[in-house]
Formats: sequence, C-alpha cells, structure tokens
Amino acid sequence: MKAQVKWLGEELFMGTSESGHTLVLDANGGNLAPSPMEAVLISLGGCSSVDVVSILQKARQNIVGCRVELVGNRVDSVPALFDKIHLHFVITGTDISPKHVERAVSLSADKYCSVALMLNGKVAITHDFEIVAAD
Repeated sequence: MKAQVKWLGEELFMGTSESGHTLVLDANGGNLAPSPMEAVLISLGGCSSVDVVSILQKARQNIVGCRVELVGNRVDSVPALFDKIHLHFVITGTDISPKHVERAVSLSADKYCSVALMLNGKVAITHDFEIVAAD
C-alpha cells in the first residue's frame, strides 16, 4: 500500500491514496479540513464500523443504520498523543439482538479492526453500544 501527501500551502496538505482517492488535512487545528489526529479518530471509527456492519449482516441482523460516536482524549504534552478513545456505536434496525451487537463490537476491537489493533498498547480503547428501533 502506498500514499502521497502534498503540501498545498499555508497549513493545508492533500493526501492521495494508491487507489487515487484524496483527503485534505489541515494542520491548523482543523479550521478548513480535519487535522491529522482527527483523521486518525475518523479512521478508527470507519474501520470499526465496517467490521460491525459486516458481522451483523452475516449474523442476519436486520440493521438499517450504524453510527459510531468517538471521543478521543489527548495528553497535555508534546506530542499530544491519544491516551484514551471511546467508541459508542448506535445500531438502528428491527429485532436486533444485543448479544450479536456486543459480539460484533468486541470482535472488531479485539480481532479485526486494523486501526484499533495498531493503536492498542498505546491507547486505552473502550466501547459500548445502544440499539435504536427503526421507524
């Protein structure tokens, strides 16, 4: 896997993936685009969500939505690394089994999510979930 990051001027940078997709990053606290650390948080949420949705679909759960709300805590020193991240999954659907959701979230965190596994050991990652009935 390859990527490239190009400075656009000021504190803006454009990342381009090997597949040709782009992402603009803003080193100035995310004023015009996500900061690199915000992108890490978003990547964790995306990676985990992909796993959770896939696992729930394979378990034949009737999901129509999945949202994950992330809260990252950074240390008060330079570099300002994450020391804690909490993921709160909101699963929407009908007749969703809490047992299946707990299993999906745990499997993602402990076995499948590459981003979470890279952060493990340095960052305390916790998770919980809620199930919302679809209209």
